[in-house]
Amino acid sequence: MESFQFEHINLLWLLVVLPLLVLAYFIYLSQTKRRIKKIGNPDLIAALAPENSTRKRNIRFILYLFVFLFLIIAVAKPQLGSKLETIERKGVDLVLALDVSKSMLAEDITPNRLERAKLFASKLIDNLKGDRLGIIVYAGQAYAQMAITSDYAAAKMFLNNINTNIVPSQGTDIAGAVNMAEKYLSHSETKERVLYIISDGENHEEGAIEAVSAVYKKGIQVHCLGVGMPEGGPIPRKRGSSDFKKDRDGNVVITKLDAEMLQKIAQAGGGSFAHLVSVQSAVDFFIEEISGLEKTKFESKRYSDYEDQYQWFLGFALLFLCIEIILPNTKSNWIRKWKVFDV
Repeated sequence: MESFQFEHINLLWLLVVLPLLVLAYFIYLSQTKRRIKKIGNPDLIAALAPENSTRKRNIRFILYLFVFLFLIIAVAKPQLGSKLETIERKGVDLVLALDVSKSMLAEDITPNRLERAKLFASKLIDNLKGDRLGIIVYAGQAYAQMAITSDYAAAKMFLNNINTNIVPSQGTDIAGAVNMAEKYLSHSETKERVLYIISDGENHEEGAIEAVSAVYKKGIQVHCLGVGMPEGGPIPRKRGSSDFKKDRDGNVVITKLDAEMLQKIAQAGGGSFAHLVSVQSAVDFFIEEISGLEKTKFESKRYSDYEDQYQWFLGFALLFLCIEIILPNTKSNWIRKWKVFDV
């Protein structure tokens, strides 16, 4: 079975232009009818221009739609993968546990804690070579976001969809994230297994240190990345808003990076702690940590030798364009003579 893909799949968003063109065309037809009614009787005006063909005008528009459709598909470059090959990779299995509690909306670092953490994760993925990755999100509870995979494109897609509304219950259950990561990594065949906790460290639940110590004894290293500033900042109810979260007494809540807590967690997990100030520096730091781990060989299958198929769609676009060019604007006399269609 062959594999199908688009080399430039992001260009398919141009397809939204098609329904907009249809809407614009109907608006144009409606305005044209209103103008004709202002001039005089529509039937009388039609009789004065017997060669004019409304149906052919509609057909030409439909042809244009097909031209645009096939051109958009062509520039997105559809491809067929005809060869399935087995490749050997060397790497480790690692899990990113990303804090999505509301405190991650604090803008003490730009644009806010969560977006800076996602930027770090995205750049970390760009620097992975053969390692497999899983993603967990957590707030009041931990949720599986993406199973362990070597598909980095899929990982970045899942990462882009993460926000603070993805977990319904609020809090910061680091222990729950650690326990879920253990389930992710329990069936791993790699010699080295790593968990990265990305958080501001405000742990509102109990048992984080104990959970980390337990998984470390099972061979899982735990590293921590602190997001935010020690002096902290308020939590906007919406991004960029000056309306901040308040406590029961009406005071603005200030959330601060708890670096000490994250350092204790990293220490209990046999790992390292880094403060996310410079994204590139943090990426370099953890990539160096990963590079020092013992790599395990494992196999994966992928399609190769993808062949471009855009020429077919380009050909269809040219065909419909040629039909539009040779289609006359007036009614066809031979059809009108036989009274088959009034086009």
